Amino acid sequence: MRKTIFKTLFVCSLCFISSLSLANLSSNRHQAETENLSVYLNQIISSSKYRNHTQVEELNRVSAWIQGQMQKFGIPCDFQNYMVESNRYRNVVCELNVGAAKNLIVGAHYDVHSETDGADDNASGVVGVLETARILAKEKRHLKHNVEFVFYTLEEPPYFRTEQMGSAVHAKAMEKYKDRIAGVFILEMIGYFDQRNIQEYPAGLKFFYPAHGNFIGAVSNFDSNSLGSEYCAAMKQINRLDCQRLVAPSFVTGVDFSDHLNYWNAGIPAVMITDTAFFRNKNYHTVNDKVETLNLQKMKHVIDGVVLTILNIK
Repeated sequence: MRKTIFKTLFVCSLCFISSLSLANLSSNRHQAETENLSVYLNQIISSSKYRNHTQVEELNRVSAWIQGQMQKFGIPCDFQNYMVESNRYRNVVCELNVGAAKNLIVGAHYDVHSETDGADDNASGVVGVLETARILAKEKRHLKHNVEFVFYTLEEPPYFRTEQMGSAVHAKAMEKYKDRIAGVFILEMIGYFDQRNIQEYPAGLKFFYPAHGNFIGAVSNFDSNSLGSEYCAAMKQINRLDCQRLVAPSFVTGVDFSDHLNYWNAGIPAVMITDTAFFRNKNYHTVNDKVETLNLQKMKHVIDGVVLTILNIK
């Protein structure tokens, strides 16, 4: 009887010590915080104005706030200005330089479609880049690459798929340096999740992927395959949210529906991290795309996956 009690106590002690060790390992790495995500969202989304191409003043307010926030993290930023139809638009380009030979790029567009809040599309992506930057600034000594954080304007119509897209302007500027770019991570709508079987797909893909909408997607072309693989491996390591990979050419519907398109066109490897947009979120490009529809806890896991991928990537 005494031996049984002793064994039970010993096993329980080991379990307790193991739990403490796992907790310590987790706390040794900085992680995303949902409170920060909420603060960023409230700053990006105005109660009276919209971040669309007709409201340049509002776009400038948001881009100036982004620059100021990044500088608080100790990351310097510049505006990449360009003219479209007599209006001046700007990307926000920030670099965390560790003196490495190659760069990684993490980006998201900050403009919206029409007169919508654009909480998921794409304040969620902007928030993801901001929180990734905050964490990596603290993890700077562990970085193997310089990291450039880019916040794009004019991703939405009427400029989508034109050379006026902010990401097209940035990718064109990067094309001559593409041998120094290890990869690009585009965060496009990362906040909408649903455990119900509501997920839709491009034709023919539903037989290979989950019916539920409770996963994050990593979408790449064949040249960018390893980036999607690295990201889903990091998500598996975190073990908090399922990650599904799609490797496909641009002619598959939805595969190139964001800023990564312009890096692919420039021959630069890029992956889109996404909740799959309109294939899941029916608030897409409507007035119902509100902060209340976002799952901040799952956004946190998505961001932690981006951070871990960047820290692990060789």
